[in-house]
Amino acid sequence: MNKACTALLFASALPAFSVSATAGVWTELGDAQTRSDFEMAVAYGLLNNITTQGPPSWAGILEQLPDESRVANSPDYVRKAAGRLGVQGRSDLGPHKPHISVSFDVTNDPAVIRGYDALGRSQAQGQATFDYLAAGTAVHLSVGAQKSRGTDRQNLVFDGSYIAERIGGIVVYTGYKEHWWGPGWISALSLSNNARPMPQVGFTRVHSQQSDSWWLSWLGPWQIEGFVGLLDGPRQARDTAYIAVHFAFSPFPGFEIGLSRTTEMCGTGHSCEPLVDYFTFSNDPSHVNRTNEQGSIELRYTGIALSRPYAVYAQFMNEDSNPIVHSSTSKLFGGSVWFPCDGLTGRLTLEYANSIATNDIWGGGAQHGVAYNNYDYVDGMRYRGRSLGFSLDSDSVLYSVQASVIDPERRTWTLTYHRALVSNPLNTSGNAVTASPVRFNAVEARVAVPLQWGDYVAQIETAVRWQDDQPRPDRGATAAFEIALKLGI
Repeated sequence: MNKACTALLFASALPAFSVSATAGVWTELGDAQTRSDFEMAVAYGLLNNITTQGPPSWAGILEQLPDESRVANSPDYVRKAAGRLGVQGRSDLGPHKPHISVSFDVTNDPAVIRGYDALGRSQAQGQATFDYLAAGTAVHLSVGAQKSRGTDRQNLVFDGSYIAERIGGIVVYTGYKEHWWGPGWISALSLSNNARPMPQVGFTRVHSQQSDSWWLSWLGPWQIEGFVGLLDGPRQARDTAYIAVHFAFSPFPGFEIGLSRTTEMCGTGHSCEPLVDYFTFSNDPSHVNRTNEQGSIELRYTGIALSRPYAVYAQFMNEDSNPIVHSSTSKLFGGSVWFPCDGLTGRLTLEYANSIATNDIWGGGAQHGVAYNNYDYVDGMRYRGRSLGFSLDSDSVLYSVQASVIDPERRTWTLTYHRALVSNPLNTSGNAVTASPVRFNAVEARVAVPLQWGDYVAQIETAVRWQDDQPRPDRGATAAFEIALKLGI
């Protein structure tokens, strides 16, 4: 076997199957392999779904996924990816019978950097989930406990729970749904899985099909999602409302544009006129906006080069009302390439994220302490002590390299390197991760193995991490081990 491929592999003799230990309307946020398969299928034109708004719905994938005869001309590893999507999607959506699963996550030190595939947020957590899907209705109830840490003192949690109803091409839901808005694998600037999900009511389109309307058809495939959440828990402005809308479209094959707006309003000590405040876009000394807002612009292009699917992407998060100038912009750039390797499928991702806001989208000077902070909403764009977007919070820079390999039995090995510059001496507004600026290198190695014993399906995932310094007030090198288990019936 090629040495470049085997460098990521650890010996394993456990039996594995292409099965899911969980079920739900949407693909599981955090399941990096399903996302990788999904993006490969989009790159090869097997799906026309939007990739920058996650997680996608299984119905939207299965309604478009071609049969074997239509993927016959695709490379073998792409056919296998499409096959895995079909198997897991059908498993998660049917048959219509109750599905019970439990999950556990234990570590001596939770990861500071939380990417799409992030594991636990605390040292110990467990959850039990009940799923039931009927015609057009989905019930996904999760009840769990976690070891409280930092400003999040809540022990009993309902993260991931929702009740959803499909009405034509729209799904409406209520619960604690997680989101990942953006093209990045390591970071998402405006909304990610870094913070715990808040209670919310929302809607999303089931699929991304092009509109039949002559005046909207130029958008190509498109997707929209919106929700209204409640930022409860300990805050200076208690029970702040959070309104988020994401719209993405693909005007020509391979190219996606995503636009989002997230808004904090109301809450203790603030006026609450939602219709007036939400539609007030100006923000200048003579007419100050009474809300705290962020806007995001996402660009992603995917294609095939040398028979290898690839993607390059960017995200720009703006803190002010103008999207181009005087925008207070944070930036993310990255790219991924997929490749076959002696019967395996590999993905290599390079990514750069920078939350030191600049005067405009092109640069124009640094605006320290602006990202995620607000002079009026002093809690900022955070929930229970964590940024709603970038895991390193304000005024931080992150360089990342990630390599992932999946074998024919769906065991996945991942190796990630980070160079992190957390906060900045000129940031006087604070950073939720560290009490003072710190720089460190971090390495993480992970392996995920799916298992099956009769009617029981499971996945066990282990991670080993090391970094040469820690967020303040802690200091010095640290090592961590984490194990996560999901078991379903």
